[in-house]
Amino acid sequence: MSAVEALERHQITIYLGGLAGGAAAGLAWSELSHPLEVAIYPVLGALLYATFLQVPFTRVAAAFRDTRFLTTVLVLNFVIVPLVVAAMTSVVSLERAVLLGVLLTLLTPCIDYVIVFSGLAGGDSQRLVAASPLLMLAQMAALPLLLLMFVGSDLADIVEVGPFLEAFGILIALPLGLAWATEALAGRHRAGEAITSAMTAAMVPLMAATLFVVVGSQVPKLEGRFGDIAAVVPIYAGFLVVMGGLGLAAARLARLDVGQSRALVFSGATRNSLVVPSLWRCPRRTP
Repeated sequence: MSAVEALERHQITIYLGGLAGGAAAGLAWSELSHPLEVAIYPVLGALLYATFLQVPFTRVAAAFRDTRFLTTVLVLNFVIVPLVVAAMTSVVSLERAVLLGVLLTLLTPCIDYVIVFSGLAGGDSQRLVAASPLLMLAQMAALPLLLLMFVGSDLADIVEVGPFLEAFGILIALPLGLAWATEALAGRHRAGEAITSAMTAAMVPLMAATLFVVVGSQVPKLEGRFGDIAAVVPIYAGFLVVMGGLGLAAARLARLDVGQSRALVFSGATRNSLVVPSLWRCPRRTP
């Protein structure tokens, strides 16, 4: 068995190790929080570059013309999800700041690492690559209105566009452009093929590294807030179960194939992209 095959065979264990290692490092050395947070973009960008190398340009171009999938993913994320969130948050009492965090998490569809997760599960990654710009623009337009409905006008204006566009360029546009350039290079030189093979072999370690830096950078910030976290875990777990079922139902209604259906389910259930935190500014305290 080759090293790559061994990594793929034991990838779940490796990912759990990345999560546990990140949590242990963050709890033991809180001073690592900032450097690990700085490392998120480079590590995630490398992971997405490796992922995009497996998504040929021609397939992405064809996916842009799949209006049935794109329409379904938009309806699922911006019609069905808000209704589910409204129903779930109406039956629990949450502190206003905690409620805002829940809303910012559940109302924002992931547009980056969901592509990796979907691909690992056999989903149609090129459909999600094509949908990413639409999901980004739609959430930027919809979030102020949704926050106005959920929490009122004093917190509906916290969306900042500039940092989010910058993050989108770094994490989506740049890795995608590099991947397509590498694809073109591979058609003419062995160097391109070597790069593609090396990045494909690095997929599992890069995913583990991403999980490590994300968890390690955020765990120190949770000190003293574990009670609040425990209160929202049932909401997140319930959301995942409900959206998994609704995603499958939407896929069947739209008559999507297996790969498209898995991509749709992942899009509906995977929340709060790693680029989303750069979109928000801390709201001013009201008197």
